[in-house]
Amino acid sequence: QVQLVESGGGLVQAGGSLRLSCAASGRTFGSYPMGWFRQVPGKEREFAAFISRSGVSIYYAGSVKGRFTISRDNAKNTVYLQMNNLKPEDTGVYYCAAAEGDLYRDYGSPGRYQYWGQGTQVTVSS
Repeated sequence: QVQLVESGGGLVQAGGSLRLSCAASGRTFGSYPMGWFRQVPGKEREFAAFISRSGVSIYYAGSVKGRFTISRDNAKNTVYLQMNNLKPEDTGVYYCAAAEGDLYRDYGSPGRYQYWGQGTQVTVSS
């Protein structure tokens, strides 16, 4: 069991940057592969980024590759999403999620993550 709380969302102009944080409590944070997802009203939750337990394996959705950076600090029980060159289409509620066990090709599937934060709103204005 792990509890997740996101923070760092807000309103930013196109081209700006935000850094999201996800603080974990409960079971050892380093035991969980972590993902970031985002969702806009009326649409499915969309994969954004993944990081493995050790941080060695990292994957991004094509829509954010080159602009977003996922990282984790297991000593601080925190995962981050640095978002640069933000675009209006990046607007949405951003969620961090934790999975039990290895995900391999399923890292982009929301259903494979057992634990979710409450979400933090990111709004990018043009």
